[in-house]
Amino acid sequence: MKYRKLGNSELLVSEIGFGSWLTFTDPQRKQLAISCVHRALDLGINFLDTANVYGRGAAETVLGEALTGVKRESYVLATKLFFPMSSADRGLSREQIQKQLDASLQRLKVQYVDLYQCHRYDFETPLEETMEALTRAVTSGKVRYIGFSEWPLERIEAALELKNVARFVSSQPQYSLLHREPENGLLSLSAKTGISQVVWSPLAQGVLTGKYLPNSPAPAHSRAADPSMGAFLNPDWLAPAVLEAVQEVGQLAAKANLTLAQFALAWVLRQPNVTSAIVGASRPEQVNDNAAAAGAHVDPALFTEAERLLPSH
Repeated sequence: MKYRKLGNSELLVSEIGFGSWLTFTDPQRKQLAISCVHRALDLGINFLDTANVYGRGAAETVLGEALTGVKRESYVLATKLFFPMSSADRGLSREQIQKQLDASLQRLKVQYVDLYQCHRYDFETPLEETMEALTRAVTSGKVRYIGFSEWPLERIEAALELKNVARFVSSQPQYSLLHREPENGLLSLSAKTGISQVVWSPLAQGVLTGKYLPNSPAPAHSRAADPSMGAFLNPDWLAPAVLEAVQEVGQLAAKANLTLAQFALAWVLRQPNVTSAIVGASRPEQVNDNAAAAGAHVDPALFTEAERLLPSH
């Protein structure tokens, strides 16, 4: 495993991170989820990402169980807040940051999180209140560093202009060969201001593994075949023309002696402002395959051809 520094922090983070969004919220898959965490740690993946809203606390609870007995300093733990946890609990107010942080720490069974991220921007709370509360969380010792996910550029800039507040070190955007939005200003702003990316959905919800074939039904047990998980998939990505292009990119990956998934992860990691590409897994073997993308050397011409084949959707 290879490691990169996270923004202007002291954290060294594995190039492949492990996320707990969709696979940690099904009670029947709990033991598999725990096995995946342990496999990730065995492979040197030290960056573990979750959020309070994943299964409304379920993912944090399972992750906390998986990490019981694991040396706290051996992993970098990130969680998030913003989305509704109840009819009354949502957003980034001072009260919510205190309440949700304490609840997350309890579920995760830890004294602190390394990275606390604002899952989206809260237009109903003054930015100054949010940043002041996050700063208090840092000075309390419950949080080491702070970050954000999918904030508008002008709101990031406004936060960076505030005085006497904790500084963001991370951004968590969606970024992949099929979704290149962060290239429209976010990467350059982040690079200038000591922020780096921990990317979600670098495999475009599994489309960039090549498992979905043009004009064929989705494989059983795949994300697209699951009624709840499939709702998060961009339907444009399942268009036959896109899936045909994905298969062609698979041939480019083979030239680099990589699987398609490894190639797609290496493409994200080619970007120096990306610290970690966060992957999920429903089986430990998938973690092995993804972890092997760390440190991969790929001819840039192959990446250029992949970008030509796969226009961003």
